[in-house]
Amino acid sequence: MADHPLPKPDDASLHEAALRYLARYAASRVGVTRVLDRRVARWAREAAGVEPEQVLELRAAVRRVVDRLEKSGLINDALYAASRARSLTKAGRSRRAVAAHLGARGIGGAVAAEALPQSEEDELAACIILVRRRRLGPFAAEGREVDRMKALGVLARAGFAQSVAQRALDMDIEEAEERVIRLRQD
Repeated sequence: MADHPLPKPDDASLHEAALRYLARYAASRVGVTRVLDRRVARWAREAAGVEPEQVLELRAAVRRVVDRLEKSGLINDALYAASRARSLTKAGRSRRAVAAHLGARGIGGAVAAEALPQSEEDELAACIILVRRRRLGPFAAEGREVDRMKALGVLARAGFAQSVAQRALDMDIEEAEERVIRLRQD
């Protein structure tokens, strides 16, 4: 138990904690809820004689705070998903990897589908970014040719379709660089 026990959270302190978190990090509704639930759980662990009903009341308070933040526009899952999807695609992540990432952050269904890159060209550019980072295909160093099957395996594990991976590996370096530049300018 701590020397100074944590004060019992209330709507106001939970709201302030959520605002501090959102000031530092972009987050989904589920992400903010998890942060506040952890705060409540930490209080329940450290406080003496906490009744389960108190924890349930505080979890209801967490939901009220998150609802209020969502109504005010401070939490917007669609904007969060679009931003994360764009950022991950520009970092060389496949549609499948982006969808998995969003799902882990509590974004699912139509919101995630809307945020995912729709164009096959964006998927190809993301694959090229990974190919460049891993120094495969056109980006392989002289004398360091990677076995094509191994390269395809790397790209498959990253979530890229075989047709996209083959196109990225077969592309000449000038065209590949041009596609990467176009993706990053969007």
